[in-house]
Amino acid sequence: MLTLPNQLRVFVAVEPVDMRKQFDGLWAVARDHLGEDPKGGSLFAFTNKSRNRLKLLYFDGSGVWVFAKRIEQGRLSWPLGSDERKLTIKPAALTMLMNGIDLKDGMQKAWYET
Repeated sequence: MLTLPNQLRVFVAVEPVDMRKQFDGLWAVARDHLGEDPKGGSLFAFTNKSRNRLKLLYFDGSGVWVFAKRIEQGRLSWPLGSDERKLTIKPAALTMLMNGIDLKDGMQKAWYET
């Protein structure tokens, strides 16, 4: 399990992403589609259309990390926000998402969306 610091900015791509994308492809989505600088120290979360795969993109200052998770049963509950491209959430909310907790039913929207 990943431990994420509270001050980390987390951007969730609301729309599904092709999970064949690796470092450069996810970097381009973060930069061009989400409009964020991947070198800014933020973490980016992506899922596929079936919501059974998750990829995280993070630049640590010396290189790019790509974390991947395949959900064996069920699917991720992916949040929607006011922006149709991206959502900014707290690191604790991302941890809950990765553990299969539905933020819509489990938390107030104001808590996880900043």
